[in-house]
Amino acid sequence: MELRYITCWQGPLMDTTLTERYTIAATRHLPPKVREESRANLEASIGQAIARRVDSGEEPTTAERAVLTDLGDPAGLAAGYAHRPLHLIGPRYYLTWWRLLRTLLAFVPICAAGGVALGQTLDGAGIGAILSASITVGVSLIVHLSFWVTLVFFILERSGVAIDAGWDPDELPVPGADSARSELIATLVFLGLAAGAVLWDRFRGLALVDGEALPILNTALWPWLLGLIALHAIFAVVLQRRGRWDARLAVANTVLGLVFVSLILNLLVRGTLVSPQFLDSGVFEAETLRTLGILLGFGVVGLWGWSILDGWLKRRRDAP
Repeated sequence: MELRYITCWQGPLMDTTLTERYTIAATRHLPPKVREESRANLEASIGQAIARRVDSGEEPTTAERAVLTDLGDPAGLAAGYAHRPLHLIGPRYYLTWWRLLRTLLAFVPICAAGGVALGQTLDGAGIGAILSASITVGVSLIVHLSFWVTLVFFILERSGVAIDAGWDPDELPVPGADSARSELIATLVFLGLAAGAVLWDRFRGLALVDGEALPILNTALWPWLLGLIALHAIFAVVLQRRGRWDARLAVANTVLGLVFVSLILNLLVRGTLVSPQFLDSGVFEAETLRTLGILLGFGVVGLWGWSILDGWLKRRRDAP
């Protein structure tokens, strides 16, 4: 009976209730054999606690939020289910420390190493020097971030300084939000604009030099580019229809990314990405074109590298 109360409190504007989102977050990493049973038991326990508050005169929505707030961060409950003690610096700030450190390690070393590699490339350094400098900076940042962030939280806990490490039900993730129809529409619109730009450049020319329209890209590339755009559009439609990432979609996303990156880098190295007409127009000097080519190469690698990593992270998140 309590569970029937829960499903109607949030109203028709939400696909999932706070209770459902909480139980999903708390049990998502459990083995499949015990996940559903643990989720049902947790829902029943929450329902009983809410019912007691409702019987005392509270509004159902207020009672639900109060019960979930009292339970605390679902990550802490999940650790208890999985028998993983939240130690190291103590349980008080463990989750806050871990989330901050994980967020910093996810992008700071990569961005720093990429910036060093870009600077070395622009200076004309060899591949050995570029790799050495980038790896050194990346590893150094990982060590320093891990040490100093941990030291700060160690001092905070030992000194008794209070920080806002609280948790609120509004932080609960909404299942399926990443594969919404609006994301598919935005992706298809962007790909359509990209295809239109490729065709316009091929048949009309995007660059206007001395009153003459010139193509920027090599005119022999447009079938390949349109093919990759079409494959990406098909991938986006398939992803939206399935509603979640699986191993096959993650692999397909990786292959698409590697093919596109390989194509662009190969054309940049061979100097055949830009059309001869645009090169001969003298709009940019040779050194400027070299710099722009390096920036384009790093941008392509960075964007598609993140896309590939994001696909595998979502595959792990959506794993049954």
